Amino acid sequence: MIQTLASNVNIKGIVCAVPKNIVKNDGFEKYFPKEDINKITEMTGVRQRRISNSDTCTSDLCTAAAAKLIEELDWPADTIDGIIFISQTPDYRLPATSCVVQDKLGLSTECMAFDVNLGCSGYVYGLWMAANFIAAGALKRILLLVGDTPSKAVSPNDRSTSMLFGDAASATALEIDETSSTISFVLKTDGKGSNNLIIPAGGYRNPATQENLVRNVQPDGSIRSLNDLYMDGGEIFNFTIKRVPPLVKELLSINNLDVKDIDYFVFHQANEFILKHLAKKLKLSQEQTPISIDRFGNTSSASIPLTITSELQDVLSSNKKKLAMIGFGVGYSWGGALMDAGPLTSLRLLEV
Repeated sequence: MIQTLASNVNIKGIVCAVPKNIVKNDGFEKYFPKEDINKITEMTGVRQRRISNSDTCTSDLCTAAAAKLIEELDWPADTIDGIIFISQTPDYRLPATSCVVQDKLGLSTECMAFDVNLGCSGYVYGLWMAANFIAAGALKRILLLVGDTPSKAVSPNDRSTSMLFGDAASATALEIDETSSTISFVLKTDGKGSNNLIIPAGGYRNPATQENLVRNVQPDGSIRSLNDLYMDGGEIFNFTIKRVPPLVKELLSINNLDVKDIDYFVFHQANEFILKHLAKKLKLSQEQTPISIDRFGNTSSASIPLTITSELQDVLSSNKKKLAMIGFGVGYSWGGALMDAGPLTSLRLLEV
């Protein structure tokens, strides 16, 4: 467990990018009975998702978001010290996608760039890394690029994933600011749950082969290969309900705050059923818990910034609010960040 504070760091803006292509649940009637689709929709809360085409990768969405953010902040390219790219759907196994994006954005060769392989907790972990680089005096301006295109790893015949995941990416600008309030972080990990949300093949432990690329019928009736995303929804739910409420209480405790002191809790958009359970368990109001999953699906690492830009744009563009951001899932990895956010110079949602 990591419990830290970061000072002198300010989030200047967040821009998110989603594909223009909208896929609604009624398009899955060729795969599943209508009754099953209705049950899945009721459980997940997902009505539609944004799905990228075959030529669009996470880096393309991140680059579009970052370019718009740099333009709106009027940041000269040579003043950006670092890029942190967080995704589980990179362009390549190597080189690092952050290096590709650095070149596309035309940033200075003095810019540090590296990748991090994280999913649902990735935005919170990324903020922790970026904030601590700045707080330590190592860097002055950082672009945190966080996103995923999970649709590329999902079998359309898999009931547990096909109507849940959507594609999105984000760019967050952080810079040194001695007038900013402290940001609090709590980060945790339990790798015992790693097999409950996994793509079993395609890496170096279990390389892709002709055999494991074949999609087969599974015991639950879904059809997928070992190179497709597998999720045990029940185990993910149990993990979330067990681990996330104590995390939130710990984050509040180290700041001597109560749930009523927080304007917004922005949770990773896992599914609506989980979000409602968390809100009930923590005694949160509907106004405190913005939801975007109905229109964008579970966008993995991008879901927290996407919810901020789509649901809180008007509020955070002109006001300062106390914001708790809670990521949890694949790994198992979970973490929380608590900060005063706003007013943000740039807060925008792009269609790419």
